[in-house]
Formats: sequence, C-alpha cells, structure tokens
Amino acid sequence: MRVIPVRIGRLLASVAVAAIACGILAGCNTTRGPETTGSIGTPPPAGDWRQQAVVLGERYRANPNDPNLAIAYGQALRMIGQREQAVAVLEQASIRQPHDLAILGAYGRALADVGRYQQALDVLSHAHTPEQPDWRILSAQGAVLDQIGRHQEAQRYYASALRLQPNDAAVLSNLGLSYALSKDLVRAEQTLRQAAALRPPDPRVRQNLALVVGLQGRFAEAEHIAQADLPPAEAAANVAYLRQMLAQQQQPPQNAQKTGSKPAPYRPAARQANPYPAAAPLTLRDRQS
Repeated sequence: MRVIPVRIGRLLASVAVAAIACGILAGCNTTRGPETTGSIGTPPPAGDWRQQAVVLGERYRANPNDPNLAIAYGQALRMIGQREQAVAVLEQASIRQPHDLAILGAYGRALADVGRYQQALDVLSHAHTPEQPDWRILSAQGAVLDQIGRHQEAQRYYASALRLQPNDAAVLSNLGLSYALSKDLVRAEQTLRQAAALRPPDPRVRQNLALVVGLQGRFAEAEHIAQADLPPAEAAANVAYLRQMLAQQQQPPQNAQKTGSKPAPYRPAARQANPYPAAAPLTLRDRQS
C-alpha cells in the first residue's frame, strides 16, 4: 500500500512521544536490587497511589536518609502528577547518597518527567557503569534522547538494552516509535509487530502499532488493531483523528490557514498500570518511566 507522503515528525511529536514518555520515563516498578536500578517494589493498584503518597510521605519525613523510602515516595509523587515535588525529593536523596545507582536512576527519570532532559541525561549516565550496564537505564537514556530529537543516538541505546534484555516489549516498543520519529515507518512497523507478538500482550504496544500502521494510510487495519484494547467507537474516533491530521498536513499552508479547522481531540486508551519501569507511555516501563 502506498505510504502517504506527510510530515510525520510534528504528528508523532504530539502523539507518539507521549507514548515514549509514558512507556519508559514513568519509573521502575520491580524489586529493588543491583540488576533493577531505580525500582521501588510491586506497584499498588492505580487508585491507591494517592494514599501511598500520603503514607510514604510520612515515613520519608520520619527517615529521609532511607534510599528505598525516597525512591518509593518519589515514584508515588510522579504517579499522582506531583512531578516537581518528586524531583525535589530525589534530588535531596541524591545529595545524601551520591553513589546510590538506584537513586540516580529514579532522579534521572524524574528530571525527564519535568522536561529537564539534558540534566536527566547527565544523571542517568552516572546511574550505571560500563562494567555493569543496566538495560533499564539504557532504555531510559534512549527515551530522553528521543524527546530531544536525537533519534539515531536513542536507537543505539535501545539496541544496547536489547542485547542485555532480548525481546523486551517495552524497549522494542520505544525502539519502534523511535524509528517512526525518524520517518522510517517500515522498520517502525516491523519492530512494533515483534513487540506486539510477545506474551503477555501489552495494550500500549498495540496502540503504538495501530498509530504507525495508520500513519502509512492503512486506516482500516489500524482501527482493527486498536479495537483489540479499545471500544470500537473509541478506536474508530482515534483513527478518524489520525486520518484528519494526515489530511490537514497534506494541505498547502495557505489552505490550512483559510480553513482554520482543527481535528477533534485525540482520545487515547486509558493509561495502563505500569508493570515495568518504563515508561511508558509509550510509558515509560518506567515509558510505557
């Protein structure tokens, strides 16, 4: 099928990068240990994060020198949208424990949450070592690089992460979106199909695949993929939004200014509980961070 010749960079910047941030930058949610830098333990149900933030906040204020508490409290703050406060908590923890790799990993992800990308890269570069590279940190570094448009560098980081953790769905998903951001839709689709075939299935990966398929003009197929996780009406609305954005990008600039029309708001799938750092979005996954 013919690929629609559109300027996908702006479109993906508004839709797909959110998936990357959700997929990788949201934070680690596995057991803390040397092989799981920046993690905080099994996450509670989504509705419990606010309660967790209250409880962990009290425990953290009583014992601010506990690195596990600092990481857990920072993660809870991020999950309820208090990202600047999470940065402040983790910054203080990194001052108290400047050589704690888990704290540096969590701090770097929190910095990326608030758009301080260069500082995030600096911190994440110290969150693991060449002798003991952490595939989660490599993936988070790739996600930050994608956020600032350095896609080829990001892809090298994802490739390094996959050498350490082959066939990880979150890393593959973010690699696929990175290819899409660099306008290589064929490789993007191939990579996302590889991620979507893994078990257990991740709805965020399928939605990323639907996005990339739709960007190639295969709207019926994109809608079919999206319906695996969304109600039919919502899947159809998302594809219609994508179709309208593509059509508007094909218009000459003067025509677009005359029409002044805007597509209906994009309605993404509800954010999934984060079983992995990130990410997400597309999480962190720390991003389906």
